[in-house]
Amino acid sequence: MIFVGIDWSEVHHDVCVLDERGGVLGRRRVSDGVAGVAELHALVAEHAQDPGEVAVGIELDRGLLVGALVAVGYEVYAVNPLAAARYRERHGVSGAKSDRGDAQVLADLVRTDRHHHRRVAGDSDLVEAVKVLARAHQSAIWSRQRELNRLRSVLRDYYPAALAAFGNDLASRDAMAILALAPTPELGRRLSLAKIAAALARGGRHRNLDARAAQIQTALRSEQLRAPDRLSDAYGVVARSAVEVITSLTREIAALEEALGEGFDEHPDAEIVRSLPGLGTVLGARVLGEFGDDRTRFATPQSRKNFAGSAPVTRASGRSFVVVARHARPRRLADALEQWAFCSLTTSSGARSYYDQLRARHKSHRQALRQLANRWVGILHACLERHQLYDEHLAWSHRAATAA
Repeated sequence: MIFVGIDWSEVHHDVCVLDERGGVLGRRRVSDGVAGVAELHALVAEHAQDPGEVAVGIELDRGLLVGALVAVGYEVYAVNPLAAARYRERHGVSGAKSDRGDAQVLADLVRTDRHHHRRVAGDSDLVEAVKVLARAHQSAIWSRQRELNRLRSVLRDYYPAALAAFGNDLASRDAMAILALAPTPELGRRLSLAKIAAALARGGRHRNLDARAAQIQTALRSEQLRAPDRLSDAYGVVARSAVEVITSLTREIAALEEALGEGFDEHPDAEIVRSLPGLGTVLGARVLGEFGDDRTRFATPQSRKNFAGSAPVTRASGRSFVVVARHARPRRLADALEQWAFCSLTTSSGARSYYDQLRARHKSHRQALRQLANRWVGILHACLERHQLYDEHLAWSHRAATAA
């Protein structure tokens, strides 16, 4: 075996090759791109004939470079940058750091400790595409929420009547339609019922049109504190801009969701994932994309739970023993699992019963959801490993028997 460490950057990568005893066989700085990858392969080929004899450490788990390394057959280990930093401290306390040195640290790490790290999974192109779309869809939703928070803050400073009209429904098509038409309090007070109803209709409302228009008119004409006209006009320009951004994001979210659904439906595991209570197209695609579809990636349900960060960790020292939630976990996957657990409460009697038992044991709502999510990850693993659809009785029969 030979061991390769790659300290990557946007423009070039530092490469270090070690033998089994830790001796340096070669170093090189290669460019990013086809020519650089060719140089890297040439350096490796000088010391190994079989790609299976090459283990690579790199602080990256995706991208064109990682894809090229996996495709040729190398064992590629994605090392968390924090783990690499701690490993560097094992070899020196001076605080010195260089790209050349980091490449050697990564090579030495996979030489001695690769059994403690996870290989980059050989996921299919389809599930990688689903993950890309799912992440883009979620990022767009987060971006829209940030814009909505900014808009709410702006309206609070000069247009409280708009907040009175739409309250917590600021993201609705009704709110966007009216604010685009009347971004200032003065314009809002002048709106007639006919104009409000027409704007709501253009926004997509078809039911309770007149009643909703009357409610909005009453709120916009209510007595509120007023900002100076010049300041109000300036805020109106800002609000109109925010409405345009939010409307555009909403349109793109819908387009991404459609593309995500099409890609998810093509995957052979989609039917299994969608059979679990609480998982629809969007949440199911997020969960499948983040876990991947490489069957060799998770040997046991516990390894899948550890990857997801849903399994708690134990801190024991002397007489101290405490079990706490994991804080270092994939953010996107953790968010999807928590939403999944919440949605399953109304669609699975077993999940509801388990949640109620946890609450009866004085667990908080968030703690109970995390524990329920951890249980769902184990059930998902069993369904995928056995290639069978979810069965409510089979999934919760053990807990039902224990409770009895």
